[in-house]
Amino acid sequence: MPPTLRTLIVDDEPLAIERLQILAGQQDGIALVGTAGDGASALRMVGALAPDLVLCDIAMPDLNGIEVAAAIDKLDNPPAVVFVTAFDRYAVAAFDVAAVDYLLKPVSPDRLARAIARVREWRQTDHSHDIKSRWINEFWVQNRGEMLRIDAGQVDLIEAERDYMRLHVGNRSWLIHQTIKSLEERMNPEQFIRIHRSKMVRRGGIVGLKHHGDGAWSVDLGEGGLHRIGRTYLHDVKAIMQGR
Repeated sequence: MPPTLRTLIVDDEPLAIERLQILAGQQDGIALVGTAGDGASALRMVGALAPDLVLCDIAMPDLNGIEVAAAIDKLDNPPAVVFVTAFDRYAVAAFDVAAVDYLLKPVSPDRLARAIARVREWRQTDHSHDIKSRWINEFWVQNRGEMLRIDAGQVDLIEAERDYMRLHVGNRSWLIHQTIKSLEERMNPEQFIRIHRSKMVRRGGIVGLKHHGDGAWSVDLGEGGLHRIGRTYLHDVKAIMQGR
């Protein structure tokens, strides 16, 4: 039998708590130690009960789930945090507080089981010397009703699409709810460069530059195609290519 995970459920909706209680009760090695209906109560219970796992909603009044996780993250021996939410727009913020997983409601038993397996793996890792980076190194994206982890180093192209950003990985792509300005501030400049007001590319994926003869240039991403460079960004792109 796997070690028992002492679990706290946090949600401001009683029906959501009841559903998670039922789902958690169907999982091996899960012992429910309590529930909380708001963020402040959750932090008090974490301090008093020292759970191994917190299943936490995000959209709550006053202290939201991101703030709860940020406070938990500062503890000497923090529990694993798994977000359980109806919204995918918090996925980038979830990275900042080192959440182990991100589940979309309604949660299926199989998806919860996979999250619990990740928690067990996370607990076997020594986090005492973790150094938090200001750069995003992974994304959670919505895929067939659940959240999928994407390594930032696998992303070839990021481009704006209305109020969203589309992440391109090979021949697949996913939408995330972010602005290009906010992503530019969080993507490692040694790995990514902005080439246009609506596009960023992975530097390692650049095959070369193409001059179109009319003063315009494009970045060649090989199988990822040609992407026009905005005049504002041309100098920086050329400088990077010359410095290779």
